Amino acid sequence: MKTRRIGPFTVSAIGLGAMPMSIEGRPSRDQAIATVRAALEAGVNLIDTADAYHQPGEPPGHNELLVAEALALAGTKGVLVATKGGHYRPDSGQWLVDGRPEHLAQAARDSAKRLGVEAIDLYQFHRPDPRVTFADSVGAFQRLLEDGVIRYAGLSNVDNDQIAVAKGILGDKLVSVQNQYSPSAARDAAAIPYCGELGLAYIPYRPLGGLSAAYRDGGDYSRFAQVGARHGVSPQAACLAWLLAHGPNVVPIPGSSRPATIIDSATAGDVALTAEDLDILAGDGDE
Repeated sequence: MKTRRIGPFTVSAIGLGAMPMSIEGRPSRDQAIATVRAALEAGVNLIDTADAYHQPGEPPGHNELLVAEALALAGTKGVLVATKGGHYRPDSGQWLVDGRPEHLAQAARDSAKRLGVEAIDLYQFHRPDPRVTFADSVGAFQRLLEDGVIRYAGLSNVDNDQIAVAKGILGDKLVSVQNQYSPSAARDAAAIPYCGELGLAYIPYRPLGGLSAAYRDGGDYSRFAQVGARHGVSPQAACLAWLLAHGPNVVPIPGSSRPATIIDSATAGDVALTAEDLDILAGDGDE
C-alpha cells in the first residue's frame, strides 16, 4: 500500500477507524480481533480509537483495550495507534464534551495505561468544549507533551481558526487534524490545503458517509461505481481514492467492524486516479 506522513510517522494511506467495534451494534470480540488482524495483513498500520468509543454508561476505553489486545495477539510492531480525549458517554448515550485541562490530563494518562504504552504516539483533542477556552484545552496538551505522556498532538472537529490557535501553542508537535469529510459532507474542503500549508496531516473520518445510504435510497453515486469499475475496485474504494487525490496530506480512516470491509477499503491505497477519473467524479463532492 502507498504511504503518507503524519508528523514523523510513515503510515498506510488508508487507516482503520476502530469506533464501530465498540459502540452500539458492535461485533463479537472474536470478529473485532479478526477485523484488526485483517487490517494489519492488508498493510494498514494506522488505527484510530478514543476513550469514548464504548456503549452508553460503560467505563471509558472499551475500544482502546480492544485495539491493544488485538495488536498484542497479532504481535505486530510499527503500528501508529492514535487515540482521543475530550468526549464522554453517560447512560443517556449522548456524546458530551469535557475540555477542562484537568480532565484531559487524566484522560490521557488513563488512555496510555489501557493501550499499554509509556507514551501515546498521537493524542488528539476529540472536540472543543464551548464552556472552556480553546487555548486552555490545548494548553493541557502542551503540558502532556512536556511531561512525556504523549509524543505528538492532533485535533478533531475543529475549524481553521482553531487550528491556527493550536499551531501557535503546540508548534511542530501538532501533526494532524481529524475532521469529517466525505462525498456527502464536503463542507470542510478548505481545511485540507490549509493543513497542508502547516505541514499537518488531514484525517477524514466517516469518509464513506452517505455512500451506502445513497445506494439504498436511490441517490446518485453512480460515478463512484463507474470509476471503481475502471480500476477493478468497489465504489467505496473509489471514494477513498477520491479522498486521497485531494492532497498528499490526506489519510482517510474508514470505520469497520468486519474483515471484509477493511480489506476492501485497503485496496484504495493502490488506486491512482487519472485526470479522466477525476473529471467523472467532479460534482459528487457537493451532493
